[in-house]
Amino acid sequence: MVQNKVMGLIVQKYGGSSVADADGMKRVAARIVATKRAGNQVVVVVSAMGDTTDELIDLANQITPIPIGRELDMLLTAGERISMALLAMAISNLGHEARSFTGSQAGVITDSAHGRARIIDVSPGRIQEAIKEGAIAIVAGFQGVSQDTKDITTLGRGGSDTTAVALAAALDADVCEIYTDVDGVFTADPRVVPTARKLKSVTYEEMLELAASGAKVLHLRCVEYARRYEMPIHVRSSFSTNEGTWVVKNQPEGDIMEQAIISGIAHDKSEAKITIVGVPDRTGVAARIFQAIADADINIDMIVQNVSAASTGLTDISFTLPKSEGPNATSTLQRIQGEVGFASIQYDDQIGKLSLIGAGMRSHPGVTANFFAAMSEAGVNIEMISTSEIRISIVCRAADLERGVRAAHTAFELDGEPGEAVVYGGSGR
Repeated sequence: MVQNKVMGLIVQKYGGSSVADADGMKRVAARIVATKRAGNQVVVVVSAMGDTTDELIDLANQITPIPIGRELDMLLTAGERISMALLAMAISNLGHEARSFTGSQAGVITDSAHGRARIIDVSPGRIQEAIKEGAIAIVAGFQGVSQDTKDITTLGRGGSDTTAVALAAALDADVCEIYTDVDGVFTADPRVVPTARKLKSVTYEEMLELAASGAKVLHLRCVEYARRYEMPIHVRSSFSTNEGTWVVKNQPEGDIMEQAIISGIAHDKSEAKITIVGVPDRTGVAARIFQAIADADINIDMIVQNVSAASTGLTDISFTLPKSEGPNATSTLQRIQGEVGFASIQYDDQIGKLSLIGAGMRSHPGVTANFFAAMSEAGVNIEMISTSEIRISIVCRAADLERGVRAAHTAFELDGEPGEAVVYGGSGR
């Protein structure tokens, strides 16, 4: 079982809250050195310090309301470069050699989509050379270099997680440790549910649904990469020595016996809802609407189409999308209104999404009924519903969301002892 494996090559990733200041840098450096002294080869991926990325974005917006993508990427990658150099200095101060590398130097090759680049390949020759010579390699997360243009690129939010797993896969590491400011993956956000319990292990499948549904402890693309290469991830806190949560292909045998129906509850307040009113109910109309949305490069989540009224032949279509895409989606739909012939557009950014996730629900009927009963008792009105084999998601009012999370957590007997869920930093990453 992977938890008991003697490690050889470990890739560690430290988030911004772990290296937020000089003291944090020194604490992380001591942890890295301890891992090295235990006989392991160590590669470290590091994020920008604290809120550095947000501060750099704010600075860019003070200069221009629409920063050029190439130059914004050049600016934002400075945050990780600061972190990697300072961390290498801190490790050197403890008597161990450390070499820092940008994403480009580490061989992280991406496409050319600035701000949201995807990793195409990893060629970690310089990293392998460094660890072969006994050094600790420190890699700037969140960044790479375009295969076509050779420009610096950034991977988007959570990109350091993806960098770490991609490097771990390319180096054939034993494990990828993601260090954050919580002790692992919990049954719900500890800030919302103080009685949330830490999970010993969770499958890639469940973690993908949790990440896609709003759980912020791991980034979705990172989990997709780990599943593709079957790279075990150990999510743990850099502020404690506690065992964290293992994200693996299959639940260990001992955990299957006691696996709950629901592994966790995720929530998300970052989405909005668009309703297209009075859509002609004829073949091809929905396809035209969603093709326009796709052409505008807008990701959508849940979709609901009402049954058309027999007297009018018109229907309503609602879908959810990131709030940041709201203005773009609205203007895109307005441009095709005359062509499609719908009546109006309604935009609502006061919604929340609540999701139940658990492989156990496959073999347990009644989960949906119990969930809806819990929402009813908590006074939460359900506006939209979406399901997969191991997930049930609803949309409700944003003001009711946290109350709904706590009600569902109790209804499915996920509550643990108060105080088990500790947030050491503040961001949850």
